[in-house]
Amino acid sequence: MRISREAIVDTALTLAEQTSWEEVRLHDVAAHLGTDLTAIQAHFREKEELADAWFDRADQAMLEAAADPAVQALPSTERLHCLVMAWLEALAPHRRVTGQMIKGKLEPGHLHVQIPAVLRISRTVQWLREAAHRDASGIHRGLEETVLTSIFVTTFTGWLSDDTHDVRRTRSRLGTLLHGAASLARWVPGYHHPRNLTALPKPSERREEAYAEVTDVSV
Repeated sequence: MRISREAIVDTALTLAEQTSWEEVRLHDVAAHLGTDLTAIQAHFREKEELADAWFDRADQAMLEAAADPAVQALPSTERLHCLVMAWLEALAPHRRVTGQMIKGKLEPGHLHVQIPAVLRISRTVQWLREAAHRDASGIHRGLEETVLTSIFVTTFTGWLSDDTHDVRRTRSRLGTLLHGAASLARWVPGYHHPRNLTALPKPSERREEAYAEVTDVSV
């Protein structure tokens, strides 16, 4: 019987919820699936690749959200907000385990894990830019990628410990960061401003209900 990648990842996550991600062993995953390690190896070379597959699901959820006409119609900065939240919502069912995955990647001495982790963040940010239709080029693109990466990482790490209802603190912080970046971008010579960028009001200037309605489009 052929075991799918999805089934392997789902089983690993279920086992991690019972103990921790650190304690998950591939032979245990195989046993719970009623198979052996060769079935696991057919899809994954090591346990770390299961974590990467979990984050790939979040990337996919973000791109699916981007295909929604309602999301496409949003101003660029609001679109970014919606897409980042879609990425986080995809991970929400296993947020505790997700945090453990990240902690494992950051352990000292694990350069073979840390370097790919940095590259993975970069890949997600690249998809985020594409999904949000950001088209800056040259030095402006590099600056935009740096700022978006900082916002993305800050939002993600804050989300991991956000215990507010509907992660409202994360939503608010992300809105503030994106709006601040948009405001600063106006002062960058030669920067091409995305559609409707200057029309975006600060989150504090909106009715809370209206802001939540916009940022919940994809979830």
